[in-house]
Amino acid sequence: MPNRLAHETSPYLLQHADNPVDWWPWSEEAFEEARRSDRPVLLSVGYSSCHWCHVMAHESFEDEATADFLNAHFVNVKVDREERPDVDAVYMEAVQAATGQGGWPMTVFLTPEAEPFYFGTYFPPAPRHGMPSFRQVLEGVRSAWTDRRDEVAEVAGKIVRDLAGREISYGGTEAPGEQELAQALLGLTREYDPQRGGFGGAPKFPPSMVIEFLLRHHARTGAEGALQMAQDTGERMARGGIYDQLGGGFARYSVDRDWVVPHFEKMLYDNALLCRVYAHLWRATGSDLARRVALETADFMVRELRTEQGGFASALDADSDDGTGRHVEGAYYVWRPGQLREALGDDDAELAARYFGVTEEGTFEEGASVLQLPQRDEVFEAERIASVRQRLLERRASRPAPGRDDKVVAAWNGLAIAALAETGAYFDRPDLVEAAVGAADLLVRVHLDEQARLTRTSKDGRAGTNAGVLEDYGDVAEGFLALASVTGEGVWLDFAGFLLDHVLARFVDEESGALYDTAADAERLIRRPQDPTDNAVPSGWSAAAGALLGYAAHTGSEPHRRAAERALGVVKALGPRVPRFIGWGLAVAEALLDGPREVAVVGPSLSDEATKTLHRAALLGTAPGAVVAVGAAESDEFPLLADRPLQQGAPAAYVCRNFTCDAPTTDPERLREALSS
Repeated sequence: MPNRLAHETSPYLLQHADNPVDWWPWSEEAFEEARRSDRPVLLSVGYSSCHWCHVMAHESFEDEATADFLNAHFVNVKVDREERPDVDAVYMEAVQAATGQGGWPMTVFLTPEAEPFYFGTYFPPAPRHGMPSFRQVLEGVRSAWTDRRDEVAEVAGKIVRDLAGREISYGGTEAPGEQELAQALLGLTREYDPQRGGFGGAPKFPPSMVIEFLLRHHARTGAEGALQMAQDTGERMARGGIYDQLGGGFARYSVDRDWVVPHFEKMLYDNALLCRVYAHLWRATGSDLARRVALETADFMVRELRTEQGGFASALDADSDDGTGRHVEGAYYVWRPGQLREALGDDDAELAARYFGVTEEGTFEEGASVLQLPQRDEVFEAERIASVRQRLLERRASRPAPGRDDKVVAAWNGLAIAALAETGAYFDRPDLVEAAVGAADLLVRVHLDEQARLTRTSKDGRAGTNAGVLEDYGDVAEGFLALASVTGEGVWLDFAGFLLDHVLARFVDEESGALYDTAADAERLIRRPQDPTDNAVPSGWSAAAGALLGYAAHTGSEPHRRAAERALGVVKALGPRVPRFIGWGLAVAEALLDGPREVAVVGPSLSDEATKTLHRAALLGTAPGAVVAVGAAESDEFPLLADRPLQQGAPAAYVCRNFTCDAPTTDPERLREALSS
């Protein structure tokens, strides 16, 4: 019989709806039940494409005896971390403080007042590798709750007090300057892996936000080392197994330093960020590889993640059926030499094995290889390789596909909108811009209420019940600003303004200028989460700072610019010390130092060819964070278009920054130079 999760919108929660465990969603009713029955709460946090979450579910939550014990002695609460990043952040902070590490599945035991007192991640069904079994943990917690309640209360109280005392050292309200950004670059140089690209050792995550900083720093200062690190890292990832050499798109991370073996789940946010990074890499260098990867990644998102309603689904699983009924990580993506021969015949199979680095011993498990593009002296015939890729892709499509998490997350769709709008504009792909508009329309229709408050998730066109957090407001505003610049439709600037007004009113600490991850009127947790560091995605703090700055450049709004500058104080504090973990914050700081520049392109109409050429030149300028408004002369679509006449009847571009404007130009080449110096 289904439990209380059967009516949720989260695919992760729905995966647990038929468990024998009597799950509750996170709700006040669950904690009321814990108080009424005098039982502790088991909080289990995960997400739908998490491999070890599936393993623990199968081993423990589908087991009748374990479920009986859980139902008798605990109130069991299941949370999708992607729906409730605030709940996840608060308790993950406690897990990391107590154990020195964290991860998912996250297993936390709480008092009925939601105060944590015992923590862990994955627990096996039987003791192994020094880990207790899940049943041993449950029995130990039940015993402590029954026999040593005072001790439990004391531990829980101490943890909550310690969390309250962990206020971040904010570093003041002054934005970073030349010196701090130069120090950040130096810090990145020290952690750079010159042989393989990227930063640090294994596992290696795609450093998309750091690459954005490096590209902007090079554009502003001419620092060749910054561009070299960005280029080399982009090439190594694109040639590695972390990139899907057949279907496009990136896996979550590489388990090794060489980008060979990925953790195979494909997340929307990684692909949105990397699509935009490679488009910007092409803009800076003209690299054919960067162009191909940007377009293939955009096409992957539209082909495999777009939902019927026009939004973008969250993720594809790492695991899939290997053809024998077993769910195996990477089964959909890996190849053995025999499989190449079956698909291609002997001659082309031998070519494919050389081209993609497939060997008899394999690069993954059980003799399988992850496709990559090893550096070789050999020259390959382009048409033959294209034919091989197409046939392998068709053969792969007959394999059981990985599961898809269909929920639409506002923040990640904001990132996708920005990436698809810009990639479509750069490479003359109006279909990609249309896909961005479709996702933006869905967010407005389904995720925004009458007060322009955001709901974090939806599924099948139905809004979830969880309020948007700061990253939702920041990333969606960023996407809308990019869409406004590309389409010339001022309504997207207006929507960005509505969202950013909420940021100013509900997320900013007026005294310090610091930002909180949850709104002032959001559900009260044991702590109000606040994390300025960029992780897999830009932090809400960095995302909001960037959108506030862009909106201020478009509109001249002093409150928005001032809020952005004050928020960047944390980048001044953290940028020189931990640049890898505040990459988007550093990129926003580069935009602030450069102005950012404000570009107005006016013409007789948006369909006029000369106007379109000037508009494209404006979008291809590399000046950090430049904003672009395009429209007919005398249009009131954008504030930047006011009092910008044509020049002797011809379309013209106006470039301003810091209250100073260049002479208008009608020459696209001069405009591009003005936005590249």
